Amino acid sequence: MSIHAVKRAQCHLAWDNSIPPVLRVKSGETVTFDCLDASNGQITPAATAALLPSLSMTSLDQVNGPIFVESAMPGDTLQVDVLDMTPAEWGWTGIFPGFGILADEFTELALKIWDLKTYDKGFAWFDKAKGIKVPLRPFAGEMGVASGAKGAFSTIPPYRTGGNIDTKHVTRGTTLYLPIEAEGALFSLGDGHAAQGDGEVCGTAIETPMNATVRLTVLKDRPYVKTPHFATNGSTDDPRGSYCTTGVGPDIREAARDAVRHMITFLGEEHGLDRTEAYMLCSVAGDLRMHEVVDMPNYLIGMMMPKSIFSNVE
Repeated sequence: MSIHAVKRAQCHLAWDNSIPPVLRVKSGETVTFDCLDASNGQITPAATAALLPSLSMTSLDQVNGPIFVESAMPGDTLQVDVLDMTPAEWGWTGIFPGFGILADEFTELALKIWDLKTYDKGFAWFDKAKGIKVPLRPFAGEMGVASGAKGAFSTIPPYRTGGNIDTKHVTRGTTLYLPIEAEGALFSLGDGHAAQGDGEVCGTAIETPMNATVRLTVLKDRPYVKTPHFATNGSTDDPRGSYCTTGVGPDIREAARDAVRHMITFLGEEHGLDRTEAYMLCSVAGDLRMHEVVDMPNYLIGMMMPKSIFSNVE
């Protein structure tokens, strides 16, 4: 199986199906990415909050790629198997005026530099003196494919084709499904996070450079994937993992409604439930999650269904 590589310099700042691909791969092949952090290298381990006013905001949230996947056509689905996510030995979290769910209340610049050398132990200290540490679960905040529409679309918000989905569950062992709108899919990845809570409420996670490895496979039999879907592996509180559908849009209630609608469709297609049965199951077993609520104009809401309720699913 061929393994391809994307370098740090092979990046772009918009989702645009006219951007030439940096690689062409066959369906089922593996690609590794060497990504800078979301500041595009402007923030370093020695940085302080005094640096933040001089940042070039138009250079933030770059993504590496795009990758042209042979045989991928509009209407297909791109399966992205997340094989590895390894952060750097440092990261940062910032507060920027105008960003975050409480942007009107937090108007001063702030920056925290993290020591991630304890990554192999599974945590980083938030405040060692106070005994506060944060579990590390690295993932890429940006994973997506190009829109079928002409033009350049900002990498800041999430879209139905992925993008800045900022979803902490899409980590090593997870499979992401993206609806393809452009020939070749034109997949890109970036915005490494060492850890993040659902919602990313202040607008940043533990931002970090990232080495990522994914396998890209074209699926011809999932026409119901209209927004990002993903399947997680097991965890302590979710032993067999979950399947998640999402809703994406500028109205948070409509995004939540779409997430449920897409789960109802999934349950009908994959588990043979009629719409009434599926709606009931969503209510008694599904969890609505605010995955991304700060990168306007779009919200990303997920409906997660535990695989453990299906006795015939491994």
